[in-house]
Amino acid sequence: MKLSLDSLKNTSAWGEIKLPRYDVEKVTENTHKSPVWLHFGAGNIFRGFIASLQQSLLDQGLSKTGIIAADTFDYEIIDKIFRAHDNLTVSASLLPDGSVESEVIASVCEALKADITDEAEMARFYEIAKSPSLQMISFTITEKGYAVKNTQGELTPLVVSDITEGPEHARHAMSFVTELMLERYKAGKLPVALVSMDNCSHNGEKLKSSVMTIANGWVENGFADKGFVDYLNDESVVGFPWSMIDKITPRPSEKVEAILSEAGLEEMSPIITSKKTFIAPFVNAEKPQYLVIEDSFPNSRPALEKAGVYMTDRDTVNNVERMKVTTCLNPLHTALAVYGCLLGYTLICEEMKDEDLVKLVRKLGYDEGLPVVTDPGILSPKAFIDEVINERLPNPFMPDAPQRIATDTSQKVGIRFGETIKSYEANGDVEKLTAVPLAIAGWLRYLLGVDDNGEAMEISSDPLKDELKAHLTGIELGKPETVGDKLDSILSNSEIFGTDLVRNGLSKKITEIFLKEVSGTGAVRATLKEYLG
Repeated sequence: MKLSLDSLKNTSAWGEIKLPRYDVEKVTENTHKSPVWLHFGAGNIFRGFIASLQQSLLDQGLSKTGIIAADTFDYEIIDKIFRAHDNLTVSASLLPDGSVESEVIASVCEALKADITDEAEMARFYEIAKSPSLQMISFTITEKGYAVKNTQGELTPLVVSDITEGPEHARHAMSFVTELMLERYKAGKLPVALVSMDNCSHNGEKLKSSVMTIANGWVENGFADKGFVDYLNDESVVGFPWSMIDKITPRPSEKVEAILSEAGLEEMSPIITSKKTFIAPFVNAEKPQYLVIEDSFPNSRPALEKAGVYMTDRDTVNNVERMKVTTCLNPLHTALAVYGCLLGYTLICEEMKDEDLVKLVRKLGYDEGLPVVTDPGILSPKAFIDEVINERLPNPFMPDAPQRIATDTSQKVGIRFGETIKSYEANGDVEKLTAVPLAIAGWLRYLLGVDDNGEAMEISSDPLKDELKAHLTGIELGKPETVGDKLDSILSNSEIFGTDLVRNGLSKKITEIFLKEVSGTGAVRATLKEYLG
């Protein structure tokens, strides 16, 4: 039995795997004629969470259309994962007791490649962009997908090229989306919401800033009239709602693949694309999930609240996001990621059996984070951390790896630690921080590419990896005297941390910890014990 629309017709063959309760072909037809929802970023968090929300609405009879998925980065995902399986996905929830709940997600009705050189694909994108029915364009493209500037605040060469060459040559994800918005503007200034669902602070603001950068560049270069910028700035016509998302979706599990194969499903093995994306026809994820969205949709929206989404105001979204991203989960994840790599762990759940690492995340969350976080009202920060530390991170059936979490850390530390640092800085209390400096020092130690046993280890991909490693050149394990002032050029970079750690004095403790951690083999473990008691 293959994952296909034809196979869905034989309902009895699927056993306990939950199937769609609606007419998939009819929904697909409706979606093609009257697109409502276009989504960029066709990875695991989209397939295992966002697409399941629309599936819920379709199952309840609350919607008649599905989602059109697009990818701006890895076109092989579209060909080998979506189109190869009629846009279907198997979503598997991993429960703490070891059981798995599986469901076929059929709410993705079309999959496209955001390739400016493909005339057929672009014709369809333009058709969607001009459709009055389109209510939202959403994104899960990771935080780096919105970056149009480098760490020095300068436009990247790709963005400069997009701005100078014009919309028809747009290659950056933000340029591509801005081009679609230009088409929508020309079609009659049609309303729509652009919704970032990425795991980053003030995501709606980041999205708008990037789009406006491109749009202003095109106006200055004569590719669009000033009315285009006015259109994008009119919140009654174009919304950029903020959101907070939370659901852990690790890389495909061999256990889940085996379970699905035993159930009779064929061709479930993961693939590795030429762009190094590790992806499978199924998604495995934890059961807990949270999505909070600012209710700013000028052209109406799906009834997302009926699928468990918190629809609220911007201040509440911001408070929930700060709670989660700066205090209750993300900082803990990043600390576990870098120290897990240094100490030889390959699973987050195994790290939660390590007394020193548990002390680290508890101090990071409860002792240093909770005192400065704002209670959003709709979710309790204390209860959220309790669930993270006691249930989610230790879940032995969540095969999440510190090496995956360590990806793109330079793009995350400014929010995951910088916001807490700024709160303490405002009160003149940065010297009270211990877990935060430990986490940052651990990240810098990780960037040396040598574990606590003195063995070489691979550093996960990061857009600033080469630049950061260059700053650390010459530092040798066992020779702390080689450090000198090499850390200052990194720690003073407010583009990375959101604040200058040299100026506010926190760099002293970070450097002190780093010097101890490079003093020899076993020094990382010894330093954790020293500072955490």
